[in-house]
Amino acid sequence: MEEQLRKDRPAYSLFDITKYYLKLGTWGFGGPVALVGYMHRDLVEDKAWLTEEEYKEGLALAQLAPGPLAAQLAIYIGFVNYGFIGATLTGLAFVLPSFIMVVLLGMAYQLYGGLAWMQAVFYGVGAAVIGIIGVSACKLTVKSISAFELPAIRSRWLLWLFYVIGIAITVITQKEEVLLFLACGMLYMVLKAPPEWLKKRDIVPAGILISTGFWKYDGKTLQEMGWFFLKAGAFVFGSGLAIVPFLHGGVVKEFGWLNEHQFVDAVAVAMITPGPVVITVGFIGYLVAGFPGACIAALATFLPCYLFTVALAPSFKRIAKNTSIKAFVEGITASVIGALVGSVIIIGLRSLIDIPTALIAVAAVLGLIYIKKLQEPYIIGIAAIIGLLIKAI
Repeated sequence: MEEQLRKDRPAYSLFDITKYYLKLGTWGFGGPVALVGYMHRDLVEDKAWLTEEEYKEGLALAQLAPGPLAAQLAIYIGFVNYGFIGATLTGLAFVLPSFIMVVLLGMAYQLYGGLAWMQAVFYGVGAAVIGIIGVSACKLTVKSISAFELPAIRSRWLLWLFYVIGIAITVITQKEEVLLFLACGMLYMVLKAPPEWLKKRDIVPAGILISTGFWKYDGKTLQEMGWFFLKAGAFVFGSGLAIVPFLHGGVVKEFGWLNEHQFVDAVAVAMITPGPVVITVGFIGYLVAGFPGACIAALATFLPCYLFTVALAPSFKRIAKNTSIKAFVEGITASVIGALVGSVIIIGLRSLIDIPTALIAVAAVLGLIYIKKLQEPYIIGIAAIIGLLIKAI
């Protein structure tokens, strides 16, 4: 009996797993793919806290449900042995370090953003970010739709059609179209794996803080931010960079909270901080409405992925086998990635303002493609130095 209890007891305590994610959130650079790789190496291979099967189930849920990939997986792993409390603590521990960093960077940006040296830094950084997002968009395209090969494109032509439509509509309207994403998901589900309810026609489906604007906010703006970021968080599938078209369309175009350069700077901040890329919402929230805005933006963005994980985890094995749900997610993902590419085109046309910025963006692309161990924070650092040098000359 005692031996059986030892087998049933987790190999780690709630404190252990929370401490691990606090460290990963503090030092985990490299974006979502790198972060989920670190989790596998540390928790499955090195510590043996999780089985391969548990890890794969969590990764599948993270890809299937809306929410940033790495944060979703962290919440699921916390849920495995410690349920609601584990999911809450691991999620908070993973996101909190990078949230604190972006708030501090937001304070610095408010203080020094108008100074020449800060503008020179982001002159180089903004251009590099365009290249980085462009490469990420290509990788997401290959991973989620198919390789850029004629046979693969022919076999998944409908997803490619959704992808192209997503690009075109985003470039033309210059905002996110949630109804388009839902329509693509529904159409692909109906054509590829229609659910049972569709087959049954009689059934219908149911000091310094003051100078940095730390506590400067407007109640109406906070309410608008809450709804906007909640919507954005509910439509981020896979990579956190998929949130870029949503944020660009709303933050810059619809509400005018930030201008084009400030938005690119916000994406750059996400690149130079560890943890989930989506944490850029904290920086954006801070610029718009101080610390309350940062909290509302972060909470609203991460809430959907937390709720989906807690709700779906207990019955996920059954849900994961549902071909209709998989098809629905595939259709949405194709159009969302297309929107991401469309956003890269829009932001690039406005941010690459001269030959030096164009060359920095191209250099960032080539560096990521040909230098395998080169990570985004290093590219951002090099671009910042180049920007300073160019403006000094």
